Amino acid sequence: MPHTILIAEDDQDITTLVKLYLESSGYRVLCAPDGATALDLARTESIDMAVLDIMMPRMNGYELTRELRAISNMPILILSAKNTDNDKILGLELGADDYLTKPFNPLEIIARVKANLRRFYQLNPTSPVLPGSNVLLLGPLYHLYTPADKRRALEEAIRVTRPGGVVFAAYVISDGCLLDEGFRHQNIDVGQYLREGLLDPETFAAFSQPKDLFELVRKEDVDALMAPFPVTRLHYVAADGCALLLREELDRMDDEQFRLFMRYHLATCERPDLLGVTSHALDIFRK
Repeated sequence: MPHTILIAEDDQDITTLVKLYLESSGYRVLCAPDGATALDLARTESIDMAVLDIMMPRMNGYELTRELRAISNMPILILSAKNTDNDKILGLELGADDYLTKPFNPLEIIARVKANLRRFYQLNPTSPVLPGSNVLLLGPLYHLYTPADKRRALEEAIRVTRPGGVVFAAYVISDGCLLDEGFRHQNIDVGQYLREGLLDPETFAAFSQPKDLFELVRKEDVDALMAPFPVTRLHYVAADGCALLLREELDRMDDEQFRLFMRYHLATCERPDLLGVTSHALDIFRK
């Protein structure tokens, strides 16, 4: 999903110009004519970055920067005609990440937005976040069997997450369980599952029921489940990956060999061609 940029600017001509350039660059844009409206949007919408004017009605850009910093650590770019050193220093000290004076080149705004998003969300994915920004959904989705129930769980997790916060949602993956518990250990009778209609005879996709204890899914099921939500996926990880097929071998490894395996696992756990070879997956997304 595209990053969402909030523009807080009382000059409609500037808002229209900046919005046009941002949308042309692939961003989703929300606009507010004053600081109070912008703050309301930040509290209710999933915002990835804010571009703020200083001189606005109801709440100026300095006050808005301070309020945004109380609820989010999103990048903030101040765009203002106030161009003294003291103005710039005050904005940065209140929590802004960047400051650009008017008049401006719209292409420079795009470049600064890209740089701030890249630095914050890609080059530094483990940036410290505010207390309460992360929500763990580790377990409930293992035992919910209808799309409606799963969406309610996800909706609640997203609702209690601060704007800019991160949700970690865990799933049990059908192919890893089938490979390990079915074909490898034969704790699952694959033939019986096929006869009882619990596996698709063509694709081997699972059809779980409450009596099966675990809801087994594939990544395409997770993608379809998440499609309606206005969030940004950061990572989709094969949590155990090939380790589920190497339990005995892993137990025999010495410390050096195990550390080497963990380096391999961390380097490959997001490779698309290996995402199905796992019994658990972790979907990590930003509100």
